[in-house]
Amino acid sequence: MFSDKLLNELNEQIKYELFSANYYLAMAAYCAAKGMDGFANFFVVQAEEERFHAMKFFHFINEMGGRAQIRGLDEPKNDYASLEEIFTLSLNHEKFVTGRIYLLMNMAQDEREHATISFLNWFIDEQVEEESGMTDLLNKVKLLGSEGQGIFLLDKELALRTFTPPAK
Repeated sequence: MFSDKLLNELNEQIKYELFSANYYLAMAAYCAAKGMDGFANFFVVQAEEERFHAMKFFHFINEMGGRAQIRGLDEPKNDYASLEEIFTLSLNHEKFVTGRIYLLMNMAQDEREHATISFLNWFIDEQVEEESGMTDLLNKVKLLGSEGQGIFLLDKELALRTFTPPAK
């Protein structure tokens, strides 16, 4: 069983994961309003992933005999200057989340809370993928600019993205 301090931070992570979902939904809404339905789809799927992450923490806390808590969320940014700004903010946000996961891992290691360490390893691997994907898309948007055939093709590609929850 984890300490009250670790339990509190795990519950904070639920809040951050749910905020991430709202953050990405705000980006999806902006993209949809600009007629970029593929980019909107990308961020809707991203929001679904973040809600899935929040529920992983929720279930883990409960399975470990703790009590999951749902905490208030801040309002996300809703207006953006460009796709480049959106992907820059997305990458920075994923780096923030990675820092949060590392904080949790450090706490779990300090407490020798092996079940939590095992649980968090999945998130560490996930964050490598998240940061890499956002970096890749940011680089593409920078290369293509905000208009033209390249952005149109990337929009079409992102329209195909779906979310399938991992088996584990």
